[in-house]
Formats: sequence, structure tokens, C-alpha cells
Amino acid sequence: MKVYQRLAQAFKGEGVTATFGMMGDGNMYWVSELHKIGIKVHEVRHEGAGLGMADGFARTSNSVGVATATCGPGVTQLATAFVTAARARSPIVAFCGEYPHTDPEYSQYLDQSRFAEACEAGFVRLQNAEQTDEIVRKAFYMAKLERRPIMLSCPMDIQQKDFEDDEPYIPTTELVRPGTVMPDAKQLECAADLIASSKHPVIIVGRGAQWAGAGPAVLKLGDRIGALIATSLLAKTFLNNETDYHAGISGLYATRTAMKLLEEADVVIGVGASLNRHTLENGYLYPDAKYIQIDSQPHLALSNGKFSDIYIQSDARVAVEELEKMLAAKQFKATGYRTPDVKTKLASHAQDPAEFPLDPNTVDPRESMMILDEMLPQNVGMLSGSGMTSGIASMMMTKARSLNQGGHFFGCIGQMLPAAMGASVATNNAPLCLVDGDASYLMHLAEFETAVRYNMNMLVVVMNNECLGAEYYKLDAKKMDAMTSVIPTPDLGAVAKAMGGRGAYVTHNDQLRAAVKEWVAKPGPMVIDVRISRTIPSIPYRRVHYGRDE
Repeated sequence: MKVYQRLAQAFKGEGVTATFGMMGDGNMYWVSELHKIGIKVHEVRHEGAGLGMADGFARTSNSVGVATATCGPGVTQLATAFVTAARARSPIVAFCGEYPHTDPEYSQYLDQSRFAEACEAGFVRLQNAEQTDEIVRKAFYMAKLERRPIMLSCPMDIQQKDFEDDEPYIPTTELVRPGTVMPDAKQLECAADLIASSKHPVIIVGRGAQWAGAGPAVLKLGDRIGALIATSLLAKTFLNNETDYHAGISGLYATRTAMKLLEEADVVIGVGASLNRHTLENGYLYPDAKYIQIDSQPHLALSNGKFSDIYIQSDARVAVEELEKMLAAKQFKATGYRTPDVKTKLASHAQDPAEFPLDPNTVDPRESMMILDEMLPQNVGMLSGSGMTSGIASMMMTKARSLNQGGHFFGCIGQMLPAAMGASVATNNAPLCLVDGDASYLMHLAEFETAVRYNMNMLVVVMNNECLGAEYYKLDAKKMDAMTSVIPTPDLGAVAKAMGGRGAYVTHNDQLRAAVKEWVAKPGPMVIDVRISRTIPSIPYRRVHYGRDE
């Protein structure tokens, strides 16, 4: 067999069932072989979108996503998606063709190792035919261990060489079986003593707590110590249906009611959450608190380079369970935050009472998000972008769902449509909804046709203020000409129909209700263009740019 055939077999041996990318000279033989051996190939309209889909697949499944691109210009298209995936700590293997080493003047020459390094991705290169199995194993091993994208760079001429070994491929799962990281007993004892001395403990859960299945343990510990439960932005709504003492997102996206309560904390327990500057509001949100941090990594710094008072390297579920057992053995039980007064305060804290006039023929986006949250069943996954409108979606949509993701890893727009499509594949085409801004959605507009081609059960709700939202409000806050950021857009619902999907155009929330009802009755690729009023900035933007906090 040829090396490219063995490479395809090796990917299948690693358990790969789906790939994302675009065919070109450097990868077309490998892609063709994937089709032959039964691996689903999702052909996209832009290489960067393919890697973005692999990123969404990895985030959703917590397993390795696979992308592919041809050599040279195909690789350079991956830049933003590489950095985004690296910041998201997504395990990805990107199979990239490389120029033939027998032709050093090849027109698509690129030093792909330097490019990968600049994009915060790992890099491995296939040097010869005999190395084929080893290099695939190395790429998958690095992706899993380092939790970041790895570029597997395969020169075109080496792919065409003969592969002589007919032994079965041995995948990384046969060679590496990571065990559960167990907590240090002394550190647990110190943490239990600190918790027992606290009056107002807060537990902040992040994606690590979700991945570890630590939810029930967190609820049990929270009940014992009287803790408020909060989440990182990336784990928003996690556990909020399970307790009356859920404060929502910790940080800039917290409600004013939640912030006032969290400011009283004397102990903060981070469970699988990085406790970065955003989650801690640069330290201002918990001014008098001591920190206990539980994470599977050897150590993590808090925001501004500070360190937790007690760091416990452990599987999140195991550490929380052991903490609860220790406190139970001490017969410790506290009321903490869990009083009728706190319960009443949290009952309706997600509302935004600020009043704004509306632009003509537009809707209040806050009302739109609440309607969407109410009408979409709980089994519909929810994803949102990272622009201005994401602040409204994240704070107003509070229903716990099977999938709930934000796109805040690199501060860039344009990445969440591909990520949502990857999530769709990872969940076997379960229904999901993406809420994104108009500028962000339009960056990868062509990929909606990809969603149609693969009949993804995806609803895209475009919060369309016909401008670059972040720039509009920053300019406005500085008394500059905000209209320079305004860019008119076509009817995006009509564009969706032209691409073979369904679409709707909304200037009144009754139209939104009708469109959502239609999609819920029959999920499929659909875009709802919701024209929102530019008079209403999100609460985070009001805080940061206008110094207002209603």
C-alpha cells in the first residue's frame, strides 16, 4: 500500500469517525482514502472553517477533532482557527499536506513548522515512509496530552511512497491509559479546615467540573457548607436547574444581585475552573476571599499572576467527593448563604430592568433572547459568539441545556458558526441553536451552505444591528462618530433560502415567535435575521464602556 493509505488507516485506528476540511493537491489522496474506508469527510468552503468545525467537535465531545488542509495557502488559512483552538485547549490533529521535498522551488512552499509555532499549535512532520505509524501516534498523543491543536505535516512526495509493513496499526489508546489523578490527603485536610472556618463559601464550577462529571458532588458539598454555586462563562447554566442557590456566571457577566452576594465571600472553591481575570473580575469580585483551587493540571495561576491559598491537583469529582466526606466525618454542617433572603434575591436576578427607546423597525434584543430561551426545548443545544450580543445572550438565556457553549477564547468573531457545525456532528445531528452577531456570521456565510449540504439540525439566530457592535459602542462611549462602524446587511433569511435552507426576517418579536415555532416543529438548517436596536448595549458593555450598572 501507499503511505497515504496507511495514514488513513492509522486515523481510523485512532477511532476517528469524522473529519473537516477542504481537498487540495497536498491532501487529496489521503481524503480519497478516508472515503473508501468509511470515515465521514465534511467538505467545507474555507479551510479555516474546517479547523473551526474540528474545534467545535473537540469541545463538545471532549475527544480529538480532525481537520485537514492542503499545503501552503491551505495551511495559512488556518491561522485564526489554530489560535482559537489552542486558547480553548481543544485536542485537534490537523492533517496538512506539505510541499514535495524533491521540489524546493514548489510554488506553494511554506515553512509550516514556523507557521504552526506562531499559531500556538504543536508540529510533527512525516520524514519517511517507515515513520508513518509512529508519527500519527505522536500527533494524537500530543493532542491529548497537551490539549491543543497539532499540525501533522505530510510532504506530498513521501505520501506517495510504498509502505511495506502490513502489521495492524497500534493506536494511542493501547499504549497510553491515563488514570484518575487522586488528591493529596494533606491538602484536602487543609481545604476542609479552611471551609469549616468560612461563613460565606462560593463554589465556582468550570468546564473541568463538567468533563469530570462532578455535578452531583458539587451539589452535595454546596448543600453541606451552605455555598452559593457560580460558573465560569464557559460553563454557563451548569447546575442552575439543580439548586435554588445558583448565582449564575461569576465575573463581568454576573448580575448586579449576584455580584453583591459574591462580594461577601470569604472562601472561593474553584472546581475545574481556571479562575482567570474574567471569572474573578480582576480580583474585585471577591476582595476578602481565600482561594481553594481543584484542577487536574499540576498548577495554575489565578488572575494577575496570583496563586490560590490551597491548590489540589486532582480529578474534580474525586476531590469534591473527598472534601464532602471529610466534612461529614467532622459532622460539619453550615447555613452559609442558604437563607430565605438569599433565595428570594436569586429568584429573579437575571432580569434587566433598564429602559431604552427602540430604533424604528427593530426589537429589544433582551426580549428576543428570553423568548428564544423559553421556546427552545431543553434538549436543544445553545451556542453563542463573542461579540457585543453575546453578553445579552449569556445573561438573559438561563435555561440549563444538554449543550451550552460560548466563543470567548481569542476575542475574535467569526468562529462560532464553524464550531456549532462541529458540535452538530459530535452530537449526531442533535438540534442546536447558534446566537451570533451579523458581522460574525457573515465572516463564514458560505458555510451555511455546508450546513444545508449535510442537513444539520441547526438554527442560526443572527442578532443583527447592522454594525460592528463592539466598535460601535466603544466609539459612542468616547463621543466619536459611531456611524463609521455601521455596515448595512441584506436580508440574511432570504440568503439562507437561496442557499437551500429556511429563513425568516424579524422586526417584531411576534415574528420571532412564529419562526422559532416553525423550526422547533421541524428542525433543519435555518437562519432568523433579527433586527435589533442599536440603542441597547449589553450589561457588560454598559459596565466597561459607559460606567453604568443598572
